[in-house]
This record gives sequence, structure tokens and C-alpha cells, in this order.
Amino acid sequence: MRPGVLAFLLALSLGLAGCAHYQLGTSGKLAFTTLYIAPVANHVVTLAQAQVPVTTQLRQTFEDDGRVVLVNSPQEADATLTVVLSDYHREVAAVLESDTGLASKFNVTLGATCSLRDNRSGRAFFDQRVVAVQQGVYVDNGLPHSSAIGNQLQSEYNTIPLLATALSAKVAHAVLDVW
Repeated sequence: MRPGVLAFLLALSLGLAGCAHYQLGTSGKLAFTTLYIAPVANHVVTLAQAQVPVTTQLRQTFEDDGRVVLVNSPQEADATLTVVLSDYHREVAAVLESDTGLASKFNVTLGATCSLRDNRSGRAFFDQRVVAVQQGVYVDNGLPHSSAIGNQLQSEYNTIPLLATALSAKVAHAVLDVW
């Protein structure tokens, strides 16, 4: 055999042997198999009615992941997840070119504290873990001299589902990552 073919066959056999034990996903096992997600509480006065979209998205995120089974009561669950919306604020990210005293973009931050408790032993897997996400909110449509300037409230309202999706992903990572 030629040396090039022999080297190729040797490299191929070593490569295939290295892939023999590969598996998708993590090999770590969670300490629970069923999870109850308590309805999200809202301690943020300026963000009324945000708990419903956040709760819905949180449940959807865990359903889509599939590593745990969601149940409808804490009595049926191995663990309970509690999420409390605790922070909502905005910071100016950009101003209008024509009037630097008016903002054209805000960065809004949604923060929550999360607790995960083992229902069987009563101990906490984690308690009061802070999770926060950020999203840009534009208050104009980008056109100069537009009548759409100043639509901040509607823009922030439209951003709630995006914040809920991002927050749910972070909470799911906190819960499902094997610690």
C-alpha cells in the first residue's frame, strides 16, 4: 500500500474510534423529573399585567425543552419553580438627531428573582437567584420629521413578549443546567 493511503486509513480509523462514544446533550442527570411552575408574581408597579405573558412563555420554554415534565400542582411535582418580576427600568440608548434632548431608543431591562425548591426534601436547589434581560425599544419609526415620534408606551408594550422569551430562556438555563 502507498504511504498516503495508509496514513489516511489510520487517521480515519482513529477519527471513527473517537466518535464511538459521542452522545448528544448533557450526560448530567437532573435531581427531579417533574416540575411545577408557580404563576409569576409581579412586584414591579410600572409593568402591570406582565406576569401572564412571562408565565406563558416560561411554561412554553420548559415544554419545548422536554427534560422535565410540567405538572399542574406542587403536590404532583418533584420541584417547584417560583419567579418574581422584581425590576423594570429603562435607560436612554440613543437620542434624536434633530433634538438631543429627546430619546429615540431606550434599553429596557426586565429582572426577576427565581427560586427552585425540592418538594420532597423541602431544601432549595437555589433561592432568590437574580436573572435579567435587556431589549432595545425604539420610540420613533426612524423617518425624519415623522408623526410617529413619541410612541414609547406602545413600543415598550410590544417589547414585553420579547423580554418574556429572553427571560424564560435564562430561567430555563438556571433550572436545567446541572449544577
